[in-house]
Order: sequence, then structure tokens, then C-alpha cells
Amino acid sequence: MACASLAMYDMLAPVSRGNDTLWHFVRDRLRDAGFAAPEELERQSSHDALWPQSDLILAQTCGYPYITKLKGKVRLVATPIYQFAGGRGTERLSYVVVSVASSYRTLADLRGKTVALNDRGSNSGMNLLRAAVAPLAQDGHFFSDVLVTGGHHASLAAVAAGHADVAAVDTVTFGLLQRHAPESLAGIRVLQSTDSGPGLPLITSLNASDEMVGVLRKALSEAVATSSLGLADDLGMIGIEYLTDSDYARLDSYRLQAEKLGYPVIA
Repeated sequence: MACASLAMYDMLAPVSRGNDTLWHFVRDRLRDAGFAAPEELERQSSHDALWPQSDLILAQTCGYPYITKLKGKVRLVATPIYQFAGGRGTERLSYVVVSVASSYRTLADLRGKTVALNDRGSNSGMNLLRAAVAPLAQDGHFFSDVLVTGGHHASLAAVAAGHADVAAVDTVTFGLLQRHAPESLAGIRVLQSTDSGPGLPLITSLNASDEMVGVLRKALSEAVATSSLGLADDLGMIGIEYLTDSDYARLDSYRLQAEKLGYPVIA
């Protein structure tokens, strides 16, 4: 049975509403073109469970797992453009965040501290931070402890509560929280930004035909351009671009740079 998921930013009521609005628009255009499409988004599975499914119609993934694990197993559809600070066009960076009560002024001040990671496979939470820390690492280490939280929200909470000293957070997540739940950023300040890379791509099954990919792209572009849908307000989504594997390869180049500096994993 065909499936679809937009789970990557689906953490607040306005965002869930926007994701539903976007999907219903795309779903109806797919059906009008003769393609099967599920009635609603899948929200029971983990955020990554549907990525490799052969009946996947649409999902959003992280750019780093795309280029390291999914390339050649799914098809790129489009990459959204968001209106939040921390990026231009499809380019997004991460914010390195610490507690407002801390005295840290530079990344070097965090040597020997505890870092919170949303996921060890994350581009925004791990890969870009690893690249930033690698020049400062000694014998493959920089932090004293790594706390894997399972999500950016949890990483922010860990820093605010003092369970971790630092985390790297996707700037779309940060922007959505500033807009819809600013209280969740209380106690947090941005220390610095990382380098940037292409943002989270929308994907479909490797089995998807060129015709279906074309319908998906047209529907997504039309949805973003339809101001009455409120996607800019709910999702911060203001455009769509079509990137290639070579665009996303830059994310893996950050891994290679870190490895050359003797820092293959966050530690």
C-alpha cells in the first residue's frame, strides 16, 4: 500500500497542520494524474522507517543519510526553501547552542564538555558539528561525553537543563520553535554557526516513474506558490528547488575532512 510521511519537522501543531495541508494538495494532484496516493500522512512509524519502502510516494529525509545510505535506493524529488535565518536558498547551516547561563565564548571553550546529539547520523546535529570540531580535536577526542537524545527538541532541553553543555541544531527546527513555541528556547543562546550544506530533501521510491516525479514536483511548486494554503506561516516553506546527488555529495566531504584530521566520530 502506498505511503507518505513528512515527519522530520512534524513536532508542533501548526507544523502538523501545514504538513497535512501540503500533503492533501499533493495527494489530490497525484490522484488527478492517475497515481495512487494514501489519504493521510503516516505518523505511526519512526521518521526514517518509510525511507527505503518500495511503495513510498513522498517523504523528507536528512541530507547526510541520503548521500551516505539512500543514494541509488530512492529518487530525489525536491529540496524546500525556508524563510528562516540560518540559510539562503536550499543552503542550511546549524546553530551551535549553549546555555544562557554558561560563560562559553568560542567552540574551543567546550573542550572536555558534554555534547548532545540528536542522532549519530544527523547532518545538522552531528556531521556539521564534527567538521567544526575536527580542527580542535586531539587524538580523536574533543568532548568528554556524548549524550544521544533522539531529537533536536531533546538536545535543546538537555542543554537548557544542564545535562549537556552544547548541541548543534538545525536552523529550520530553530526557526519553527521561535515562531510556534518560543518558550522551548528559553535558556538557550547561539554560540556560533557551522558551515552550510543543502537542506533536507524530499524523496520518493526508486520505482517512481519520471511522470510521477514530474507530478510531485509540479504539485509541490504549486502548493508553495498558493499563499492561501498558509505554508509560509505554518512551515516557513517559501520555495522548491531541484538538487542532484552531486549537490549533496558536499555533505560527505565534511566527513572526509574530519577523517583527514583524525576525527572520524564525535567524541
